[in-house]
Amino acid sequence: MTTPLPEDIIIDILARVPRCNYPKLSLVCKHFRSLIASPNLFAVRSLLGCTELCLYVLLYNRETDGDNGWYILRQKNKDNTRLVRIPSLPVAQHYAAMGSKIYVFDRTKDDGVTTTNVLSIDCRYHTVQPLPSIDASVYTTVADVISGKIYVLGYRNTSSNKLMVVLNTETETWELVRTMADTRGYYTWSSSFVMMDGKMYMLSPDGIYVYDPKESRWETDHEKLEFWVNKGCVLDDVFYCYDFYVNSLRTYDPKQRRWGVVKGVEQLLAETKSCSHFSWTEIVGHGRKLALFFSKEEVTRGRWGAEISLERQEIWCAEISLERQENGERIWGKVEWCDQVMAAGHFVGSKCVAVMV
Repeated sequence: MTTPLPEDIIIDILARVPRCNYPKLSLVCKHFRSLIASPNLFAVRSLLGCTELCLYVLLYNRETDGDNGWYILRQKNKDNTRLVRIPSLPVAQHYAAMGSKIYVFDRTKDDGVTTTNVLSIDCRYHTVQPLPSIDASVYTTVADVISGKIYVLGYRNTSSNKLMVVLNTETETWELVRTMADTRGYYTWSSSFVMMDGKMYMLSPDGIYVYDPKESRWETDHEKLEFWVNKGCVLDDVFYCYDFYVNSLRTYDPKQRRWGVVKGVEQLLAETKSCSHFSWTEIVGHGRKLALFFSKEEVTRGRWGAEISLERQEIWCAEISLERQENGERIWGKVEWCDQVMAAGHFVGSKCVAVMV
Protein backbone atom coordinates (compact mmCIF):
# COMPACT_ATOMS: atom_id res chain seq x y z
CA MET A 1 0.00 0.00 0.00
CA THR A 2 1.33 3.45 -0.89
CA THR A 3 0.41 6.72 0.79
CA PRO A 4 1.28 10.36 0.01
CA LEU A 5 1.79 11.08 3.71
CA PRO A 6 5.39 11.44 4.94
CA GLU A 7 6.57 8.65 7.23
CA ASP A 8 6.93 10.92 10.27
CA ILE A 9 3.27 11.94 9.91
CA ILE A 10 2.20 8.30 9.75
CA ILE A 11 4.23 7.52 12.89
CA ASP A 12 2.68 10.52 14.65
CA ILE A 13 -0.80 9.17 13.83
CA LEU A 14 0.02 5.59 14.81
CA ALA A 15 1.53 6.78 18.09
CA ARG A 16 -1.87 8.19 19.11
CA VAL A 17 -3.70 4.93 18.40
CA PRO A 18 -4.27 2.63 21.42
CA ARG A 19 -1.76 -0.21 21.42
CA CYS A 20 -4.52 -2.85 21.49
CA ASN A 21 -5.20 -1.97 17.83
CA TYR A 22 -1.62 -2.57 16.69
CA PRO A 23 -2.07 -6.30 15.89
CA LYS A 24 -4.82 -5.44 13.39
CA LEU A 25 -2.95 -2.46 11.96
CA SER A 26 0.13 -4.61 11.36
CA LEU A 27 -1.99 -6.70 8.97
CA VAL A 28 -2.76 -3.71 6.74
CA CYS A 29 0.55 -3.83 4.88
CA LYS A 30 4.26 -4.57 5.31
CA HIS A 31 5.01 -0.87 5.76
CA PHE A 32 2.63 -0.57 8.70
CA ARG A 33 4.01 -3.77 10.20
CA SER A 34 7.53 -2.34 9.95
CA LEU A 35 6.52 0.98 11.56
CA ILE A 36 4.67 -0.69 14.42
CA ALA A 37 7.80 -2.72 15.22
CA SER A 38 9.99 0.38 15.04
CA PRO A 39 11.64 1.83 18.19
CA ASN A 40 10.90 5.25 16.74
CA LEU A 41 7.16 4.68 17.15
CA PHE A 42 7.47 3.98 20.89
CA ALA A 43 9.80 6.95 21.30
CA VAL A 44 7.14 9.19 19.75
CA ARG A 45 4.45 7.62 21.95
CA SER A 46 6.52 8.52 24.98
CA LEU A 47 7.09 12.10 23.82
CA LEU A 48 3.37 12.57 23.13
CA GLY A 49 2.39 11.08 26.47
CA CYS A 50 0.49 8.28 24.72
CA THR A 51 2.10 5.40 26.59
CA GLU A 52 -0.29 2.95 28.24
CA LEU A 53 -0.18 0.58 31.17
CA CYS A 54 -0.69 -3.00 30.04
CA LEU A 55 -1.39 -5.94 32.31
CA TYR A 56 0.41 -9.25 31.79
CA VAL A 57 -0.77 -12.38 33.59
CA LEU A 58 1.15 -15.62 34.00
CA LEU A 59 -1.12 -18.67 33.89
CA TYR A 60 -0.24 -22.25 34.78
CA ASN A 61 -2.11 -25.28 33.54
CA ARG A 62 -2.68 -27.79 36.33
CA GLU A 63 -2.90 -30.67 33.89
CA THR A 64 0.06 -30.11 31.63
CA ASP A 65 3.40 -28.30 31.61
CA GLY A 66 3.07 -27.31 27.98
CA ASP A 67 0.39 -24.61 28.26
CA ASN A 68 2.01 -22.38 30.88
CA GLY A 69 2.66 -18.89 29.59
CA TRP A 70 2.12 -15.14 29.56
CA TYR A 71 -1.17 -13.50 28.59
CA ILE A 72 -1.93 -9.85 27.95
CA LEU A 73 -5.22 -8.26 28.98
CA ARG A 74 -6.77 -6.78 25.84
CA GLN A 75 -10.05 -4.93 25.55
CA LYS A 76 -11.51 -5.62 22.11
CA ASN A 77 -14.45 -3.31 22.80
CA LYS A 78 -16.17 -1.72 25.79
CA ASP A 79 -17.78 -4.97 26.91
CA ASN A 80 -15.25 -7.54 25.74
CA THR A 81 -11.99 -7.80 27.68
CA ARG A 82 -9.96 -10.98 27.30
CA LEU A 83 -6.62 -12.51 28.20
CA VAL A 84 -4.71 -13.19 24.97
CA ARG A 85 -1.76 -15.59 24.86
CA ILE A 86 1.65 -14.15 23.96
CA PRO A 87 3.69 -17.12 22.71
CA SER A 88 7.41 -17.76 23.12
CA LEU A 89 7.93 -15.66 26.26
CA PRO A 90 10.05 -17.34 28.98
CA VAL A 91 8.51 -18.77 32.14
CA ALA A 92 10.58 -19.03 35.31
CA GLN A 93 10.29 -18.86 39.10
CA HIS A 94 10.54 -15.12 39.81
CA TYR A 95 9.70 -11.87 38.05
CA ALA A 96 9.83 -8.10 38.44
CA ALA A 97 8.38 -5.45 36.13
CA MET A 98 9.77 -2.00 35.47
CA GLY A 99 8.99 0.42 32.66
CA SER A 100 8.30 -1.53 29.47
CA LYS A 101 10.14 -4.67 30.61
CA ILE A 102 9.52 -7.81 32.64
CA TYR A 103 12.65 -9.23 34.26
CA VAL A 104 12.82 -13.01 34.60
CA PHE A 105 14.94 -14.82 37.20
CA ASP A 106 15.42 -18.56 36.71
CA ARG A 107 17.50 -20.74 39.04
CA THR A 108 19.77 -23.50 37.78
CA LYS A 109 21.91 -25.92 39.77
CA ASP A 110 25.10 -27.57 38.56
CA ASP A 111 27.44 -29.66 40.77
CA GLY A 112 25.81 -28.21 43.90
CA VAL A 113 26.35 -24.60 42.79
CA THR A 114 23.21 -22.51 42.29
CA THR A 115 23.14 -19.77 39.67
CA THR A 116 20.28 -17.47 38.72
CA ASN A 117 20.01 -16.67 35.03
CA VAL A 118 18.41 -13.32 34.22
CA LEU A 119 16.41 -12.33 31.13
CA SER A 120 14.52 -9.19 30.19
CA ILE A 121 11.30 -9.24 28.16
CA ASP A 122 10.73 -6.05 26.18
CA CYS A 123 6.93 -5.86 26.09
CA ARG A 124 6.95 -3.32 23.27
CA TYR A 125 8.15 -5.96 20.81
CA HIS A 126 7.92 -9.15 22.92
CA THR A 127 11.62 -9.80 22.48
CA VAL A 128 13.91 -11.44 25.02
CA GLN A 129 17.46 -10.41 25.97
CA PRO A 130 19.86 -12.20 28.36
CA LEU A 131 21.41 -10.21 31.21
CA PRO A 132 24.38 -11.01 33.48
CA SER A 133 23.60 -13.92 35.80
CA ILE A 134 24.22 -13.95 39.55
CA ASP A 135 25.87 -16.55 41.74
CA ALA A 136 22.91 -16.97 44.07
CA SER A 137 19.54 -18.67 44.42
CA VAL A 138 16.80 -16.06 44.22
CA TYR A 139 13.66 -16.47 46.30
CA THR A 140 12.03 -13.11 45.65
CA THR A 141 12.43 -9.84 43.75
CA VAL A 142 11.02 -6.36 44.24
CA ALA A 143 11.27 -3.39 41.88
CA ASP A 144 11.95 0.17 42.97
CA VAL A 145 10.32 2.20 40.23
CA ILE A 146 11.73 5.46 41.63
CA SER A 147 15.41 4.67 41.31
CA GLY A 148 15.17 2.29 38.37
CA LYS A 149 16.54 -0.65 40.36
CA ILE A 150 15.44 -4.18 41.17
CA TYR A 151 16.25 -5.61 44.59
CA VAL A 152 16.91 -9.33 44.48
CA LEU A 153 16.86 -11.35 47.68
CA GLY A 154 18.31 -14.81 47.85
CA TYR A 155 20.92 -17.03 49.41
CA ARG A 156 24.11 -18.86 48.53
CA ASN A 157 23.53 -22.59 48.97
CA THR A 158 22.43 -22.31 52.63
CA SER A 159 19.66 -20.28 54.22
CA SER A 160 22.09 -18.86 56.76
CA ASN A 161 23.98 -17.01 54.04
CA LYS A 162 21.24 -14.62 52.96
CA LEU A 163 22.01 -11.73 50.63
CA MET A 164 20.51 -8.89 48.64
CA VAL A 165 21.89 -7.66 45.34
CA VAL A 166 20.65 -4.82 43.17
CA LEU A 167 20.14 -4.77 39.41
CA ASN A 168 20.60 -1.34 37.84
CA THR A 169 18.15 -1.52 34.92
CA GLU A 170 19.71 1.45 33.13
CA THR A 171 23.25 0.03 32.96
CA GLU A 172 22.04 -3.61 33.19
CA THR A 173 24.72 -4.33 35.77
CA TRP A 174 24.67 -5.69 39.30
CA GLU A 175 25.59 -3.42 42.17
CA LEU A 176 27.23 -4.24 45.49
CA VAL A 177 25.81 -6.98 47.68
CA ARG A 178 23.96 -5.57 50.65
CA THR A 179 23.59 -7.24 54.02
CA MET A 180 20.15 -8.50 54.94
CA ALA A 181 18.46 -8.19 58.28
CA ASP A 182 19.05 -10.87 60.88
CA THR A 183 15.73 -12.61 60.30
CA ARG A 184 14.22 -15.77 58.99
CA GLY A 185 13.99 -13.99 55.65
CA TYR A 186 14.67 -17.23 53.82
CA TYR A 187 11.20 -18.35 54.83
CA THR A 188 9.35 -15.24 53.71
CA TRP A 189 6.75 -15.44 50.99
CA SER A 190 7.70 -14.14 47.55
CA SER A 191 4.71 -11.78 47.50
CA SER A 192 5.58 -10.20 50.84
CA PHE A 193 7.82 -7.38 49.60
CA VAL A 194 6.71 -3.91 48.50
CA MET A 195 8.32 -0.55 47.85
CA MET A 196 6.51 2.22 49.72
CA ASP A 197 7.47 5.73 50.70
CA GLY A 198 10.96 5.18 49.28
CA LYS A 199 11.59 2.11 51.43
CA MET A 200 11.27 -1.65 51.06
CA TYR A 201 8.89 -3.42 53.44
CA MET A 202 9.43 -7.14 54.06
CA LEU A 203 6.92 -9.38 55.81
CA SER A 204 8.60 -12.17 57.76
CA PRO A 205 7.13 -14.74 60.18
CA ASP A 206 8.85 -12.92 63.04
CA GLY A 207 7.81 -9.38 62.11
CA ILE A 208 8.08 -6.54 59.62
CA TYR A 209 11.50 -5.41 58.37
CA VAL A 210 12.04 -2.10 56.59
CA TYR A 211 15.05 -1.36 54.37
CA ASP A 212 16.05 2.23 53.62
CA PRO A 213 18.07 2.31 50.35
CA LYS A 214 19.39 5.81 51.05
CA GLU A 215 20.84 4.81 54.40
CA SER A 216 21.59 1.16 53.45
CA ARG A 217 20.02 0.22 56.75
CA TRP A 218 17.46 -2.28 58.03
CA GLU A 219 14.89 -1.36 60.66
CA THR A 220 12.44 -3.51 62.60
CA ASP A 221 8.77 -2.68 62.99
CA HIS A 222 6.48 -5.32 64.49
CA GLU A 223 3.33 -3.18 64.44
CA LYS A 224 3.07 -1.37 61.12
CA LEU A 225 1.54 -3.95 58.79
CA GLU A 226 -0.28 -6.36 61.06
CA PHE A 227 -3.14 -6.76 58.52
CA TRP A 228 -0.82 -7.64 55.63
CA VAL A 229 -1.95 -11.18 54.86
CA ASN A 230 -1.90 -11.44 51.07
CA LYS A 231 -0.33 -10.09 47.89
CA GLY A 232 -0.50 -6.33 47.63
CA CYS A 233 0.54 -3.30 45.61
CA VAL A 234 1.31 0.37 46.18
CA LEU A 235 -0.39 3.36 44.53
CA ASP A 236 0.60 6.93 45.45
CA ASP A 237 2.52 5.57 48.44
CA VAL A 238 -0.57 3.83 49.83
CA PHE A 239 -0.43 0.07 50.29
CA TYR A 240 -3.42 -2.03 49.12
CA CYS A 241 -3.97 -5.70 49.87
CA TYR A 242 -6.86 -8.14 49.71
CA ASP A 243 -7.69 -9.58 53.13
CA PHE A 244 -9.43 -12.89 52.41
CA TYR A 245 -10.15 -13.49 56.11
CA VAL A 246 -12.65 -10.63 56.27
CA ASN A 247 -13.15 -10.27 52.49
CA SER A 248 -12.08 -6.64 52.17
CA LEU A 249 -9.58 -4.41 50.38
CA ARG A 250 -7.37 -2.95 53.08
CA THR A 251 -5.19 0.17 52.80
CA TYR A 252 -2.19 1.33 54.76
CA ASP A 253 -0.81 4.88 54.69
CA PRO A 254 2.83 4.83 55.91
CA LYS A 255 2.89 8.58 56.52
CA GLN A 256 -0.19 8.58 58.73
CA ARG A 257 0.62 5.08 60.05
CA ARG A 258 -3.01 4.09 59.73
CA TRP A 259 -4.97 1.18 58.27
CA GLY A 260 -8.23 1.61 56.40
CA VAL A 261 -10.69 -0.23 54.16
CA VAL A 262 -11.70 0.66 50.59
CA LYS A 263 -15.43 1.47 50.64
CA GLY A 264 -17.90 1.01 47.79
CA VAL A 265 -16.66 -2.38 46.54
CA GLU A 266 -18.71 -4.62 48.82
CA GLN A 267 -20.86 -6.05 46.01
CA LEU A 268 -17.80 -6.95 43.96
CA LEU A 269 -16.09 -8.62 46.91
CA ALA A 270 -19.24 -10.61 47.59
CA GLU A 271 -18.61 -12.33 44.24
CA THR A 272 -15.06 -13.25 45.21
CA LYS A 273 -16.32 -14.54 48.56
CA SER A 274 -18.39 -17.14 46.74
CA CYS A 275 -15.20 -18.57 45.31
CA SER A 276 -13.16 -21.29 46.94
CA HIS A 277 -10.89 -20.17 49.79
CA PHE A 278 -7.97 -21.51 47.76
CA SER A 279 -8.92 -19.73 44.53
CA TRP A 280 -6.47 -17.27 43.04
CA THR A 281 -6.95 -13.61 43.96
CA GLU A 282 -4.46 -10.84 43.20
CA ILE A 283 -4.50 -7.06 42.90
CA VAL A 284 -2.12 -4.94 40.84
CA GLY A 285 -1.76 -1.22 40.33
CA HIS A 286 -3.07 -0.08 36.95
CA GLY A 287 -2.21 3.60 36.65
CA ARG A 288 -4.24 5.23 39.42
CA LYS A 289 -6.61 2.29 39.49
CA LEU A 290 -6.59 -1.23 40.86
CA ALA A 291 -7.08 -4.37 38.81
CA LEU A 292 -8.49 -7.24 40.86
CA PHE A 293 -8.06 -10.73 39.40
CA PHE A 294 -9.97 -13.66 40.87
CA SER A 295 -11.02 -17.12 39.79
CA LYS A 296 -14.42 -18.77 39.97
CA GLU A 297 -14.97 -22.50 40.00
CA GLU A 298 -17.14 -23.77 37.18
CA VAL A 299 -20.30 -25.21 38.72
CA THR A 300 -22.68 -27.66 37.11
CA ARG A 301 -25.84 -29.26 38.46
CA GLY A 302 -26.40 -32.94 39.04
CA ARG A 303 -29.42 -35.07 38.32
CA TRP A 304 -31.59 -33.60 41.12
CA GLY A 305 -30.32 -30.05 40.83
CA ALA A 306 -27.51 -30.33 43.36
CA GLU A 307 -24.44 -28.23 42.59
CA ILE A 308 -21.30 -30.15 41.64
CA SER A 309 -18.01 -28.24 41.85
CA LEU A 310 -15.52 -29.01 39.10
CA GLU A 311 -11.79 -28.38 38.94
CA ARG A 312 -12.23 -26.08 35.95
CA GLN A 313 -12.09 -22.38 36.81
CA GLU A 314 -13.03 -19.13 35.10
CA ILE A 315 -10.72 -16.14 35.51
CA TRP A 316 -12.32 -12.75 36.12
CA CYS A 317 -10.95 -9.22 36.33
CA ALA A 318 -12.39 -6.01 37.76
CA GLU A 319 -11.03 -2.48 37.34
CA ILE A 320 -11.50 -0.24 40.36
CA SER A 321 -11.02 3.54 40.32
CA LEU A 322 -10.06 5.18 43.61
CA GLU A 323 -11.02 8.47 45.23
CA ARG A 324 -9.89 10.01 48.52
CA GLN A 325 -12.62 11.59 50.61
CA GLU A 326 -12.96 13.25 54.02
CA ASN A 327 -9.62 15.09 53.82
CA GLY A 328 -7.90 12.04 52.43
CA GLU A 329 -8.72 9.86 55.43
CA ARG A 330 -11.13 7.55 53.57
CA ILE A 331 -10.71 5.88 50.17
CA TRP A 332 -13.72 4.96 48.04
CA GLY A 333 -13.61 2.54 45.16
CA LYS A 334 -15.80 2.47 42.07
CA VAL A 335 -15.99 -0.67 39.92
CA GLU A 336 -15.47 0.58 36.36
CA TRP A 337 -16.04 -2.87 34.88
CA CYS A 338 -15.95 -6.52 35.86
CA ASP A 339 -15.76 -9.26 33.27
CA GLN A 340 -14.78 -12.87 32.70
CA VAL A 341 -11.41 -12.67 30.92
CA MET A 342 -10.67 -16.39 30.54
CA ALA A 343 -13.13 -19.18 29.85
CA ALA A 344 -13.35 -22.08 32.25
CA GLY A 345 -10.33 -24.34 32.12
CA HIS A 346 -7.61 -25.88 34.24
CA PHE A 347 -5.59 -22.65 34.36
CA VAL A 348 -4.67 -20.95 37.59
CA GLY A 349 -3.13 -17.50 37.92
CA SER A 350 0.39 -17.20 39.25
CA LYS A 351 1.65 -13.67 38.61
CA CYS A 352 0.31 -10.36 37.35
CA VAL A 353 2.46 -7.34 36.43
CA ALA A 354 1.85 -3.92 34.88
CA VAL A 355 4.22 -2.53 32.25
CA MET A 356 4.29 0.79 30.38
CA VAL A 357 4.31 0.59 26.57
